[in-house]
Amino acid sequence: MIIYIHGFGSHGLGSKANAFRTYFKSKREPFLAPSLSYIPDLAIQTLEELIMSYESVKLIGSSLGGFYALYLAKKYGLKAVLINPSIYPHITLKRVLGEAPSFYDESHFAWMELHLDMLQKYETDSTVQEDIMLLLQKGDETLDYKEALTKLPNAKQIVEEGGSHSFDGIERYFDEVADFLD
Repeated sequence: MIIYIHGFGSHGLGSKANAFRTYFKSKREPFLAPSLSYIPDLAIQTLEELIMSYESVKLIGSSLGGFYALYLAKKYGLKAVLINPSIYPHITLKRVLGEAPSFYDESHFAWMELHLDMLQKYETDSTVQEDIMLLLQKGDETLDYKEALTKLPNAKQIVEEGGSHSFDGIERYFDEVADFLD
């Protein structure tokens, strides 16, 4: 089972999730992209229950989802692909305290210090970096790609000039992602 973990304020029907869903469906690979709670403890609970429900799980995480995937990969000994991951979300998400946007329906939710504290519980010091693949674009306007390179120097790395936080042209790497997770 491949579980795609979306980023902050996003959902399981986002453009990257749908592109991966279509790709893995064409390969007859089981794939899930759940829409997770914005509350970190609830998101992790959902993901842990999913992981324990399947025999063989691999993770793909984007942005905050990359942070969650890194934590879960270490805890459960899983392979994970991290797309422009948030390495220190308890710091970077301080700038959206208060009313934060939901990208599903343009509504808002309350993002509080309590949520930042929750995120700190899931920070990992180390992991089996050979089981981690990084997809980074230097043009990420939201996060500093160098943080991921510093934290995971021995992970498989694809680093591109330009791009954006969304990781422009992610489809070019679908086969490589599938091979890495296999």
